[in-house]
Amino acid sequence: MTGAAGFLGSHLSERLLAGGHEVVGIDAFTGFYARRLKERNLAALRVARGFDLYERDVLDGGLCDLLRGAEVACHLAGRPGVRTGGAAAFEAANVGATRALVRAAASAGLTRVVLASSSSVYGACSGPVAEDAPLAPLSPYGHSKRRAELVAADLAGKLGIELVRLRYFTVYGPRQRPDMAFARFVAAALDGGAMPLLGGGAQRRDFTYVADACEATALALERGPAGAVYNVAGGRSVALADALALLGERLGREPAFEHRAADGREPRATEADLTLAARELGWAPRVGLVEGIECQLAHAGAELEDLAGWA
Repeated sequence: MTGAAGFLGSHLSERLLAGGHEVVGIDAFTGFYARRLKERNLAALRVARGFDLYERDVLDGGLCDLLRGAEVACHLAGRPGVRTGGAAAFEAANVGATRALVRAAASAGLTRVVLASSSSVYGACSGPVAEDAPLAPLSPYGHSKRRAELVAADLAGKLGIELVRLRYFTVYGPRQRPDMAFARFVAAALDGGAMPLLGGGAQRRDFTYVADACEATALALERGPAGAVYNVAGGRSVALADALALLGERLGREPAFEHRAADGREPRATEADLTLAARELGWAPRVGLVEGIECQLAHAGAELEDLAGWA
């Protein structure tokens, strides 16, 4: 698994280990956010049986030996965040790394790859969007995730790889990346800082609890047919302002907001049609937003020192 020390990767590793699998984790520990945060993510995994971690950049090559003998390659590594870089950075980290991973998997004798994609490939939508909807990303990040899907699909067809793609919608929960809205809100509220709020928080998001995202991924690893694409989401679109109000209510305090204009690189709303994942994987989200926020807050105190400085 690439990106094994990240937010989703560390949770997925724990889920797979709990299910009796062995996990070979690969992570480059890039400077997108502090190494100490990824080390925190790995705390439980470092002592877990069946987990091995290798510090390696997918673009540096040499993955064949690490992948050889594995049943599935799960590619979670990449550069996240709509507002975190330019087209060239996203092209290298998301498209180039995907190309390298699929080729390495084929060279190592693997026949199956699961690729992490994003709801950003859809762009603007006016209701629940299904996997066969036209793709019209708004940002360099979204374009890079669309390109990564296309490159992976093309290589999979040529190299005999069974490719399954997962489009995640705004994943949250304990150990959430510090640049994401819920983590920034908590850090700002607890340390007295201000949180940037774009467009008054009117944008709507289909928030997905991390355990639900991991369960969908584990099922896709086992059951997803070659060529399948699945939305992975919480099942309900909620205004960011309402989600933050709920977060503040449960936390018992709110930060000051630094109001900024909406960013045209982000869609006004995201909402997933989950029919296909329910039918083919037998998956549906189980954790609602209130419960998920309470779980994230339960870990917030321990994470505050690591989150400080991002608000």
